[in-house]
Amino acid sequence: MLEQLKKMRKLLLKISSIGKDGNLQSCFSSLEILWTLYDKFIPLNASVLNGNKFVLSKGQSNLALLVVLSEKNIIEQSELLSFCKFDSRISMQADRTKFNGEIEVSAGSLGHGLPIAVGLAWAKKIKGENGKIFCLVGDGELNEGTIWESLLFASSEKLNNLVVIVDNNHSVGRMIDFGNIEDKLNAFGMHCINVNGHDVNALFSAFDTNCDKPVAVIAETQRGWGSKTLMEDRSWFHRFPTSDELISLYDEVDKF
Repeated sequence: MLEQLKKMRKLLLKISSIGKDGNLQSCFSSLEILWTLYDKFIPLNASVLNGNKFVLSKGQSNLALLVVLSEKNIIEQSELLSFCKFDSRISMQADRTKFNGEIEVSAGSLGHGLPIAVGLAWAKKIKGENGKIFCLVGDGELNEGTIWESLLFASSEKLNNLVVIVDNNHSVGRMIDFGNIEDKLNAFGMHCINVNGHDVNALFSAFDTNCDKPVAVIAETQRGWGSKTLMEDRSWFHRFPTSDELISLYDEVDKF
């Protein structure tokens, strides 16, 4: 498993270098979360209607999601190398119109994926369908007002088929610091679980939780996890590796 995750991180570096873009720190922080979801919880067959679904609200992790889909043989790895090229499906933000069900919701402006996920969970309840809706948001994304309106509604409607995952990579302190995330989510009626967001086993247990409330999994992560340089250097927002940097970053991932 560890070697598989390292392989995916190195592929992320390669794609970013080729496409000359990519939010690598954010992709690295969320990789274990996305891998656990698609390894254990999200059907790989896009035609499955009455099952679990995933919404990426934290759109800046789209490249990590596509790498996971590639590792699961849903997307050809060779296609990933077309990242940021004209007419490519492989882009910074998810675009559901370019896929056949593999991407549930398009991403872009933050704060919109969770409201859609709440709507999907509510629809499942109304129609009596099985399955859960999993939604990944960033801690910085919690500054968006639509997030909190959606959580109030989810709590009011007792949407216990909704799992909101917060990639808490501690970027929120650089924006509007609203205090303790768990306290806020508890106040909005969520059942909160704190886990190490880089521990696949801990994530599995948290995602598998069943209760009478919507669940919020607060995944404690670190930006750039898996590379010493990406973890320590804040300049890597939308920065891509040069050819020389790629070699040293590969080495860091291997030795991490």
